[in-house]
Amino acid sequence: MSMQATMSLPTKTSTATPLAAKRSEDTIGTRVWLDEYTFLQSVYHSADNCSPKFRLPDLISACVSLVFLGPDPAQCIFSYLHAEMILRDQNSIRRQEEMWMPQYQLLLGLQRSPSNCHPHPQFKLDHFTTACIALVSAGQDVTHRILEQARHNTAERAARRLHAEPLNQ
Repeated sequence: MSMQATMSLPTKTSTATPLAAKRSEDTIGTRVWLDEYTFLQSVYHSADNCSPKFRLPDLISACVSLVFLGPDPAQCIFSYLHAEMILRDQNSIRRQEEMWMPQYQLLLGLQRSPSNCHPHPQFKLDHFTTACIALVSAGQDVTHRILEQARHNTAERAARRLHAEPLNQ
């Protein structure tokens, strides 16, 4: 192929790259303990999880949101961590998952709070994430509540994007 022919070939650009990069900025990795992961799988595979079918980042984030919608979420989470989570096998198997950034920010606030500093035990993101899932799973009508909260979270993210990103016309 001549140099002229090579130079005139259209270059391939991928529109998926910016979308994939944006998606990775919207979520963050977390780990979920196996019992709570199994619970999330039951919600994921539920017949009620359809149209749209919410994935684990949606379900994890919905659990975090539900706990933070309740009264005194920090007290609730730290009570669970100090009374129950601390007694579990700390070498328990964990699954690497993702959660949406707004819910991560809520947990990050707890992770940086005075209740997680000396002289108190230091808990990590996977402890906070798993605690939220465990707390929600102990409630009533949990599948319905998680899926409804996932819908609300999705709508809130869409509204934020709509107001934050200029329209390309």
